[in-house]
Amino acid sequence: MKSILMAALLLAALQVQAQVNPDEAVIRKILDNEVATWNAGDAVAYSRPFTVDCTFTNIRGMFFKGQKAFEDRHADIFKGEFHGTQLTQDVVAIKFVRPEVAIVETLTNVSHFPGPVPAGIRGDESGSIHTRLLQVFVKSGNDWKIATYHNVDLKGAPPK
Repeated sequence: MKSILMAALLLAALQVQAQVNPDEAVIRKILDNEVATWNAGDAVAYSRPFTVDCTFTNIRGMFFKGQKAFEDRHADIFKGEFHGTQLTQDVVAIKFVRPEVAIVETLTNVSHFPGPVPAGIRGDESGSIHTRLLQVFVKSGNDWKIATYHNVDLKGAPPK
């Protein structure tokens, strides 16, 4: 009897764990799209999930406000010092602080620079840069948008 109860509890726990939060799935899809649109050098598509009044701090500490400024900045870097670079992103955490607000932290790697790593940014021995990216997602209706994007250049070795 005891083993049947334990098996039932284990099965229930696995079923709960297997259920995917649909909001988290949408956010993960946006994160996947960030990688795909960065790698395509598409500033318009890369900026699409941002709110009109978003805020953005880049890895140099420069601050921008608004989706248009975010798009314009990325159009510039995709044509210049980040042209042809490749982004990877590993999710560290997705934390829902309210049903309509999620804080998302990722570790990023940007590689394949057309020249040296841009000035003022620490590169590793392979010529890649590593950052810790914090994004605040907000839900309006059924849509998730990014309200804040704060990217920090990692100064030490990337975490394992």
